[in-house]
Amino acid sequence: MNLTLVANTPWTGWFNRDLIENMPVGVYICDHDGVLVAYNKKAADIWGREPVLGDSQQRFCGAHRLHLSDGTYVPHHLTPLAQVLETQQPYAFEAMVGRPDGTLRNVAANVAPLFDDQGKFVGFVNCVLDITDSKRTTAHRDRLWNLSLDLMATLSLDGAIEAVNPAWSATLGWTSEELLGNDIARLLDPRDSMLFAEKLRAVALLHKVATFEARLLGNDGQACWTSWNLVSDGAAIHVVARDISVQKEQEIALQQAEEALRQSQKMEAIGLLTGGVAHDFNNYLTVIRGSADILKLPNLPAERRERFVSAISDTADRAARLTAQLLAFARRQALKPETFDVCAAITGIRDMIGTLVGSRIAVELVLPARPCFVHADPGQLDTVIVNMIVNARDAIVESGRITITVSEQSAVPQVRTHAGRQGSFVAIAIADTGSGIGQDHLDRIFEPFFTTKPTGEGTGLGLSQVFGFAKQSGGEIAVDSTPGRGTTFTLFLDRCVEDCLQKPVAAILAPMPAGHATRILAVEDNPEVGAFAQEMLGELGYVVTLAASGQAALAILAAGQAVDVVFSDIEMPGMDGLQLARHIRQAHPAMPILLTTGYTNSEFGQGMQGYEVLQKPYSIEQLAAAMQRFAPLARVG
Repeated sequence: MNLTLVANTPWTGWFNRDLIENMPVGVYICDHDGVLVAYNKKAADIWGREPVLGDSQQRFCGAHRLHLSDGTYVPHHLTPLAQVLETQQPYAFEAMVGRPDGTLRNVAANVAPLFDDQGKFVGFVNCVLDITDSKRTTAHRDRLWNLSLDLMATLSLDGAIEAVNPAWSATLGWTSEELLGNDIARLLDPRDSMLFAEKLRAVALLHKVATFEARLLGNDGQACWTSWNLVSDGAAIHVVARDISVQKEQEIALQQAEEALRQSQKMEAIGLLTGGVAHDFNNYLTVIRGSADILKLPNLPAERRERFVSAISDTADRAARLTAQLLAFARRQALKPETFDVCAAITGIRDMIGTLVGSRIAVELVLPARPCFVHADPGQLDTVIVNMIVNARDAIVESGRITITVSEQSAVPQVRTHAGRQGSFVAIAIADTGSGIGQDHLDRIFEPFFTTKPTGEGTGLGLSQVFGFAKQSGGEIAVDSTPGRGTTFTLFLDRCVEDCLQKPVAAILAPMPAGHATRILAVEDNPEVGAFAQEMLGELGYVVTLAASGQAALAILAAGQAVDVVFSDIEMPGMDGLQLARHIRQAHPAMPILLTTGYTNSEFGQGMQGYEVLQKPYSIEQLAAAMQRFAPLARVG
């Protein structure tokens, strides 16, 4: 549609018709008497009807029922159009137009007077923009702002509060007058002020969106947990914060309930541990006490004496293995890793395995043609293999087969919640033809103290020890089982290439002969253990001075007493063995130091480096071997 004009009037050549017709606003033009002389299609769309050229301003406005923005009807002689005719001055206004179909449209109008070349007023042009949709959007936004339960605000880029919605008063008790112009940081709980400042700075300078939790202070001084969202438009920062105090209280209550449950489970586990360990240790003590009583009998033949001495020694070894299971589970065990061939290690305990499972179960070894080296504690590997063999043996009701397979693998599969990983590994798989494990038990078999055996027949620590050893050694343990078809446990350890094999070190001197009189400072807070250590060292030909604490040992050295080797327990009240060793090294850098412990706290992991450690309980042979390693360092002149 082309611009509609009254023909043959002075207006005809005044305007670029195409420009006005294609404008996004409605345009209509009246002469100096207010008579409509031209309009474009957009004006007709806004008014909802085709205007009649030649209509007067009075009739034109009356047909459209012009209302100002407050909704009040304005008589035609008071309309802004009439004012422009009277004053010949520009005028801008917003109004509502009642259309013939009964609908109302919001419009924004700009009315400008028109003058000819001599400055004579000849009429006016009115540009009208339909703002109904934007008014509706603004109304929705205002309703959201006023009715929202979330805290909404506009901040300056430096954090000053420029606008807040009513939710601030409802939630925190502050009035808008108290908030406007203040730095929002003043409302933050001091514990969260640094976090908030960091987020505000990132949003203001980097235009990032920040989401976080922080506490706001109400006018009563109480802190309210809120979840924040900050975003910047370059000129201001817009805030939406939600009160999450109830959720936080629920989280705290849930954490307390979970802690109470963990404590209950811990106490139950301790009860199971107490019963199982007490049962096993009572068995061991029965053998030891009985053997000791028999050894007290007069005229006991040498053969019987030897037998009961051996029984005490063997039973003590079994008790030590039980404590090793506890330590491995707790991951507080002092492992002594070295590089060795897994195939050779398993072959070395094959006869013991055969004795362990009995004649009703066949044991098959499937080993690769070449060695499979790993870096781990070989003694503990033997123990965990025995534990898995015992588990497999107990799953076979009558007769069956246990297959031990060693292989090289290029990946560890996903196990439980741990992702799989690529690399070079040695896999030790122990498969049985037993009853299998149900899914309800499969998820719990590595839990401490969990066992399907009758009460008193085990502590439930065997598989826990396997799990602990695998983790301590940087490996993984996987299990696959089908009820009625058997179970396979697979232990994965990092494979070590042959180049990393430990090379044997030639002895500098032969072992020290008995009676060499090397002087030992033994430090032990337990009187019985200290006396026992002193007795054994004396039997080996050492001259022993016993100190009951680290402080006492330092006093002996400070007094100038000659000492060739310090032999100290680690776990002692006050100054522990590692602290003592560090003090000694500062004053006597060349002093040989041998430490001993029943377990190692995780905090001792790095501190152990550089010190020889003898694991308790130790035999006289182990003590002699440990002391002999100091022979080149502790010769008496």
